[in-house]
Amino acid sequence: MTETAPQNFLPPVLSGPILRRTSPVQLCLQLLTSEPLNYCFELFNDSDCLIQLKNSEIRRQRTQLGEHCWLDILLIDANPAFPTDTKLDYNLILELEAEHLSVHDWAPELIYPGEKLPSLYIANKLKYLAHGSCRKPHHRGGDGLVRLDEQCETNLEKRPNLLIMSGDQLYADDVAGPMLAACHQLANRLGLADETLEGTSVKSAAELESDIRCYYRRAELLPDTRAGEELKRSFFEAKRKPIFTSDSARNHLISLREIIAAYALLWSPRCWHLVDLNKRPALSTELDLLYQQEQEAIEEFASGMTRVARVLANTPTYMIFDDHDVTDDWNLSAAWELDAYGHPFSARIIGNAMLGYLLFQGLGNEPERLWKTFGSQLQQWSTKEPKALVDTLRQFPHWGYEIPIEPGIVVLDTRTQRWRSERNPEKPSGLMDWEQLVELQQTLLNRQQVILVSAAPIFGVKLIEAIQRIFTWLGKPLMVDAENWMAHPGSANVILNIFRHSRTPEQFVVLSGDVHYSFVYDIKLRFRNSGPRIYQITSSGIRNAFPGKLLSVLDRANRWLYASWSPLNWFTKRRLMRIRPRIPSDFPAGRRLVNTPGIGWIEFDEKGVPAVIQQLGARGEDHQFGASKEDEHWS
Repeated sequence: MTETAPQNFLPPVLSGPILRRTSPVQLCLQLLTSEPLNYCFELFNDSDCLIQLKNSEIRRQRTQLGEHCWLDILLIDANPAFPTDTKLDYNLILELEAEHLSVHDWAPELIYPGEKLPSLYIANKLKYLAHGSCRKPHHRGGDGLVRLDEQCETNLEKRPNLLIMSGDQLYADDVAGPMLAACHQLANRLGLADETLEGTSVKSAAELESDIRCYYRRAELLPDTRAGEELKRSFFEAKRKPIFTSDSARNHLISLREIIAAYALLWSPRCWHLVDLNKRPALSTELDLLYQQEQEAIEEFASGMTRVARVLANTPTYMIFDDHDVTDDWNLSAAWELDAYGHPFSARIIGNAMLGYLLFQGLGNEPERLWKTFGSQLQQWSTKEPKALVDTLRQFPHWGYEIPIEPGIVVLDTRTQRWRSERNPEKPSGLMDWEQLVELQQTLLNRQQVILVSAAPIFGVKLIEAIQRIFTWLGKPLMVDAENWMAHPGSANVILNIFRHSRTPEQFVVLSGDVHYSFVYDIKLRFRNSGPRIYQITSSGIRNAFPGKLLSVLDRANRWLYASWSPLNWFTKRRLMRIRPRIPSDFPAGRRLVNTPGIGWIEFDEKGVPAVIQQLGARGEDHQFGASKEDEHWS
């Protein structure tokens, strides 16, 4: 860990710039600052200056989050259009009182060796794409974003045209003690506001942080009612799963100041300089030992943050939420929603996490549309009483979006507009409701190719899905996170019919994460020679993994139970689709599932077909998914 900055020092820029939505007509930069800043912006093509904008010429979406904390979304409009398919250098100049600082003065760590400035590449047609999900700070095994930066450093010309993070960028429900302590220290340094809390024995965020139950004991804060017991099982209590047991929610983020600080620490080396992990809270001997063990992992996470900041400053980045960005099992069933939203404390936890998503992930995806919806409220809101804004967030139906590049990329919201079971509210809800799926089909009509970003794989591992169905039948869907596309017959039938529709694209690439292992399927429809061709490409996690021995057993059992000759496979077909798993390189015979933290990497040929599909391991153990297995089966 680097030395902690002096107590009275705050850098002007706390986090960023992060390069977000990028097109030939507009660039979007995201920054977190300790004071309201003025900027100048310059864009270069080789040595030629293409644009030079003064502070008054830069459109800015600014939200004050604390006494020393501002979020800036900067919009750089093109006139004429920016050049495409070429490297463009950019300079973000800070206009401070005493001096003007170029980016190589205030953030030289964001510049690659041999380069003069950070740079970007606006592609007309997608060639290189990086993707992944599930970045848990205290997981041991390396960081996929660090690995991606290492690849860019080796060959900047082969940088990804886009980085897509498909969920669980924030683990709000799985927080290490040192990470929570760092959030509290940073929140105090930035003057993030207190807030009132209802429905629990602590009345404010400040009271929560001084309470003896703040660290590792937050389950005790929930009310002792029947509804509260349901919430305890959903939010905080250890949830038994068929494959492993987790008690990771004991430090669940609650207050908005915790959420803001956590996001600041996810992508910024400068924010880690403002905290001291050796300042431990008062803990029992057992918990202090756990804290020390977690501290080693958190320090390793923080040590890679300079590389993370650099890759984000040089790569257009898009994000979408999944469950852990808010809480595990978020909107899994209608019964869960009734319990969670029916209590003011849990509703506040969900609302704070959704507000954090809007600020630090959503706005950068579509700054124009989301600011039009939420901008006036963000400028007027009070962190003590954000109820009106939170209510608007919960009812907002349009978190999905498209990315401006060919082929079209459609990012799906599979969390907030669920297809709820009318017969049994305990059953898992469909990942998208009827209206959303109809809109999706209209969006896809008459396109030749499309990339769908779905947090959960549309085509998953049959054995694991079968285990989830069994527990759902037993009335315990929360115990196994029983949320996959096939868990709800309505959404399953509609999404599969979309693939079969004669006017939908001839090629689908489905990018997914969520499951903590990686795999690739080639999928075709039986009895149709013209298409569509479907590629299910799953990369997970960026900094997470599945229990290794258990996944090996499940992988082997899945191959035997659902082989092409197995009667069990014939009874579980998916509308006559031919599914061929690809074989990862350097793996034992028969293995299909890669259990390596890292980042997904895809190279597209001139026709837009994925020609190279890899999982770049965080520790350098890369795997390429080669040809499909010849003993195809119908699934």
